[in-house]
Amino acid sequence: MGSVAEVRIARRTGFCYGVREAIDAARLSAADGTPTHTLGQVVHNEGVIAQLRDQGIRSVHDLDEVEQGAAVVIRAHGVTPEVMARAESKGLHVIDGTCSWVTQEQKELARLVEDGYTVVLLGTPNHPEVVGLLGFAPDAIVVDEEADWERIPRRKRMALLTQSTQPPWKFERLAAFLVSRAHELKIVNTVCPVTIRRQEDTTDLARDVDLVVVVGGRNSANTKELTRLVGIVGKPAIQVEHERDLQDPTVFEGRQRVGVTGGTSTPIEDLEAVARRIYELAGTPGTQPEASRLAHDAVTAVAESAYRSTSLGLA
Repeated sequence: MGSVAEVRIARRTGFCYGVREAIDAARLSAADGTPTHTLGQVVHNEGVIAQLRDQGIRSVHDLDEVEQGAAVVIRAHGVTPEVMARAESKGLHVIDGTCSWVTQEQKELARLVEDGYTVVLLGTPNHPEVVGLLGFAPDAIVVDEEADWERIPRRKRMALLTQSTQPPWKFERLAAFLVSRAHELKIVNTVCPVTIRRQEDTTDLARDVDLVVVVGGRNSANTKELTRLVGIVGKPAIQVEHERDLQDPTVFEGRQRVGVTGGTSTPIEDLEAVARRIYELAGTPGTQPEASRLAHDAVTAVAESAYRSTSLGLA
């Protein structure tokens, strides 16, 4: 038997609204009997991708893989205008699942280019969202880590935007850096508010527990950032993709309260499965036999908290 008496789940978790809407759109299309594909993986989660595949929804990497008349779902990351136009010219039924926040980014970029600004885009090169954004500002200067920033040239009029899932602290630091690089600097804060709230909730959770398990894709930028933030709070963190990744009970030794949080591509069902696994692996004599019920109760508590916040206008 172990020492874990309580597993808490971060307050606002599960899919972000952009990912959820794209997945729902794909499922509705397939349910109508339309051959349905997603252009790229609609979510960075193997379990969800497998579920969609079972529903007849296939992920493709190129529009040439989609037969005429079939539906193609544009994922939340968005695509370039050229890709959208090509999909329509091929006679495909285009379901635009681009996150509304990303759509705003695209429109803002187009306006800045039209107004003659040199655009600096904080983002991960080759990330699907960044690739899509560059379709609206082909000459934008893409930078990521601070080592890249020195190559940003000095310009009279410069504008800064960011990939929506970049950490707020990095965006703020780059904005301060660019003050010395431009006579006129326009800063457009395009960090997704869901990303900000997820990070706030994770740090709040970390302060109240002995260890945090972060659930999400190993290559997910926002999941890695959650793990980093837990460390800044001064608490240990374990990053996993699935509950089956938790095999060693010794990592929970001496930990009475364990927190669970997840990236924006992690469904709430995965968090419940991880909470259940923690209880099964390292629960006390009182909590281990009740693993399933306690994990479900933890998810229910989160849902009730979110409902109360929404009702009060606090979410």
